[in-house]
Amino acid sequence: MRPCYVFQSEADPNLYGFTGSSAGEKLPAASGPWTVVRQLSLDEQWTFSVGRAIVSAGILKNGFFLWEASNEAASLHPVIGSDRVEGTAVYNQQGRQIGTIKRLLIEKVSGRVLSVDVTFGGFLGIGVHHRTVPWDKLSYARDLEGYRTDITKEQVQGAPSFCIEGDDELWPDRKRQQEMRDYWHDYPRGPI
Repeated sequence: MRPCYVFQSEADPNLYGFTGSSAGEKLPAASGPWTVVRQLSLDEQWTFSVGRAIVSAGILKNGFFLWEASNEAASLHPVIGSDRVEGTAVYNQQGRQIGTIKRLLIEKVSGRVLSVDVTFGGFLGIGVHHRTVPWDKLSYARDLEGYRTDITKEQVQGAPSFCIEGDDELWPDRKRQQEMRDYWHDYPRGPI
């Protein structure tokens, strides 16, 4: 990992941003303003509860990585049933709900959750839209009892969908799969 800079959000003191630039220009302005709190060198001991490799991958992919520190102890139950995830709200960085998880999309052979079908809009089931979001774009936020993401409602609305609205067909063709990967810059990391 290259040296990186750690910033803290003034709006949310538990929110930290990691980036390779001392100016922090890649950090999302909506979650700021940001204050640099330290520079991490290559040989410095890592003290964050998020892995160094995960931070490095986020910086490489997006130019930054966001992490929310928590004073709460880690869950004694790190596993959750899919039925408890389905129906859970998805929030943006400001804590506003942008959608709801309808279902998980799981790769059959590996058992990995690849994506989630997120619904947004509508009233009493009328006008509801489905969009597919990569699973790794979400992180559980205990304070919200839902999932937080740095993607915007507009990005979700503009995203292609694997799910045909009102239909149970999840993987209609390779063209749609590639369209979704290209949109999210989410390329396979193993067999699919």
